[in-house]
Amino acid sequence: MLEVKEKQEKAPCSPEDYELCKHFIKAFQIIGKKWNGLIISSLCDTEDMRFKDLARCIEACSDRVLVERVKELERDQIVRRTVDDKTGIISYGLTEKGAELKPVFDQVHHWADKWA
Repeated sequence: MLEVKEKQEKAPCSPEDYELCKHFIKAFQIIGKKWNGLIISSLCDTEDMRFKDLARCIEACSDRVLVERVKELERDQIVRRTVDDKTGIISYGLTEKGAELKPVFDQVHHWADKWA
């Protein structure tokens, strides 16, 4: 029992420390929300994508929920919505902030291929 206690004392962080890291919590609230990871991952692989193409990538998600999630990601400045002036076609892509998640998602894909 003493050995376990010593290991706990040497741990770099305690659960209380995690609660103090608001940035880490906020990040997982964004990318960990159902469908958000798939939306971001799909947009990582392309310049811009129309809604119907995004919906095709994430078939299990209803259009209503997908619209809601994309709007949330827009508010969080992860996704940008672009309307073509000539055609009125709406497309979605990643903002600079969102594009910085690409290496993270590449690593998650690598981990998933190996372990999931």
